Amino acid sequence: MRHPSLTSRTARTAGAATVAAAALLATGLTTSPATATDGGSTAKALGLGDKEKLVVRSVVTDADGTVHTRYERTYDGLPVLGGDLIVHQAPGGKVEDVTKATDAAIKVPTTKPKVAAPAAEKTSLVAARDAGAAKPAADKAPRKIVWAAQGKPVLAYETVVSGLQEDGTPSKLHVVTDAASGRKLYEFQAVETGVGTGQYNGKVKVGSVKSGKDFVMKDAARGGHQTYDVQHRTSGQAYAFTDRDDVWGNGKQSSAQTAAVDAQYGAAMTWDYYKDVLGRKGIRNDGKAANSFVHFGSGYMNAFWDDDCFCMTYGDGKNNAKPLTALDVAGHEMTHGVTAATAKLNYSGESGGLNEATSDIFGTAVEFHANNPNDKGDYLIGEKIDLRGNGTPLRYMDKPSKDGRSPDAWNSGLGKLDVHYSSGVANHFFYLLAEGSGAKTINGVKYNSPTANGKAVKGIGRTAAEKIWYKALTAYMTSTTDYKGARVATLKAAKSLYGQNSTQYKTVAAAWTAVNVK
Repeated sequence: MRHPSLTSRTARTAGAATVAAAALLATGLTTSPATATDGGSTAKALGLGDKEKLVVRSVVTDADGTVHTRYERTYDGLPVLGGDLIVHQAPGGKVEDVTKATDAAIKVPTTKPKVAAPAAEKTSLVAARDAGAAKPAADKAPRKIVWAAQGKPVLAYETVVSGLQEDGTPSKLHVVTDAASGRKLYEFQAVETGVGTGQYNGKVKVGSVKSGKDFVMKDAARGGHQTYDVQHRTSGQAYAFTDRDDVWGNGKQSSAQTAAVDAQYGAAMTWDYYKDVLGRKGIRNDGKAANSFVHFGSGYMNAFWDDDCFCMTYGDGKNNAKPLTALDVAGHEMTHGVTAATAKLNYSGESGGLNEATSDIFGTAVEFHANNPNDKGDYLIGEKIDLRGNGTPLRYMDKPSKDGRSPDAWNSGLGKLDVHYSSGVANHFFYLLAEGSGAKTINGVKYNSPTANGKAVKGIGRTAAEKIWYKALTAYMTSTTDYKGARVATLKAAKSLYGQNSTQYKTVAAAWTAVNVK
């Protein structure tokens, strides 16, 4: 939901974009992760076996110069699970202590398994089903490891099984099986979820991971998305949200965590929508998540996507009372990232209007897909954040002109409007394509959508409409696509998905004509 006056989003978030280790910096620590092997010198110095090597995973340096180097261990080239250790060095380099995950000597009789990998995978899938997983599937072939986390080290397989937990939470179940007998040795769930209460979404599950005695608001199941606190600044450090009992926020602005709950939840629901409905793994389709920053500035009445820092940033609204972390806003902002990664629609003129409309369309889609009773799906944009101060939405997709600025149909001057208003024509097209014209009530909201030519349009359903727009965005639109180009793009998408003689194709044509795009 970019604002016309935001001319330097990158400058405003330059500090926020470098906050991966902000929580450590806040306590006087820094991190400098590394992945290089130490060539065996440290392993020898620690008295480890000839076949053991250490690989640096991360380095943390205290303010006084004390260094804590975390290592992963390998044995004869195999990862040793449960073999990690941390070397603590004084400022002068002297080793003061070593913290080991196991004191057992790492050694196995052979690295040749008696049980084949497919058998280990089968055992892992059974374990996942027994744990209540729905549609479990191995992420990739089991990997051979040395299992050292329980007693005497043994040669084993590790299989990561994805799917859904009983309550619908994404699952990343790690199953360890003995490579000699095929027996299951261990399993653990990599996806941990806390519970939080947001201002808009109510009590929801929040992605979190255990870190020491605390939990960090980080969603390991969805690309590692993390929400940070800017603490009402516009630059500088931002800080990770942590909590001792994994219960976040109180539904009110009195807790800084409340807005973070809504932002974290919004990011999760956006990830789920794109993955579940459109098969897209993250904003850039690379399995990596963007981050969110909340409490930006003071009284800042906007939210924005910044492709340079690959992040969303949310203000707290007027008097810091209404954070812009509502569900459709979150989906809207992250969709700017999807557009940047695909069509790269220029953010001006008619293409800019299409850019904004794309975010409105998929922000709405996210809201419907989440099916949250505290924020039911609707075709109103920003209805929860009350930016106008009178309780009305920012935009109306069924009849855009209700906001007093956006046209219902295309005209030759459309490209001269601010993109937040020229988006109305595409929003109207999408509503007609999905729901059709005329009066109706959806989830308790009344709509009455007109057509420019006076002809009725019968909708094809929201899901089909979403897939057509997504296909057009990712396969047919370019940076300079205008409204006539969008008509061509969506017709090509409908033809590709459903055929030229389909109802969907014909309805795309009829809906564009109904908003005067011919």
